[in-house]
Amino acid sequence: MTIFNDIRKLDEFKKDFKKLSKKFRTLDEDLNAFIANQLKLTHKKNIDNRGVIRISDLGIECPLIYKAKKFACKTLKGKGAASGIRIIYAYYEQEDIIEFIEIYYKGDKENEDRNRILGYYKKK
Repeated sequence: MTIFNDIRKLDEFKKDFKKLSKKFRTLDEDLNAFIANQLKLTHKKNIDNRGVIRISDLGIECPLIYKAKKFACKTLKGKGAASGIRIIYAYYEQEDIIEFIEIYYKGDKENEDRNRILGYYKKK
């Protein structure tokens, strides 16, 4: 069963993911659970559990850019959804496409790379 028409990972996301995967071994499994649970709740069932917030001050109307603050990582036992891992992604509502932009750990980096986001989407 597919939840979205397509799920894409930008090259820089893939690099971030690979680097973090060495530190957090369950990341691949955790990302699949995140898509099946959190993204499905947010975009398919319109349920806001405050796990995902829209980044609306970028001047980008399409696609909608989101930051996921609730991401459960099994490697970080006892932290649950407050693991400190953040995911930045774009959602193309009409096409029903998720595009992962960035993943980072709050212990390594405080905020998203706004220049990366603007670089990909500002000119679209």
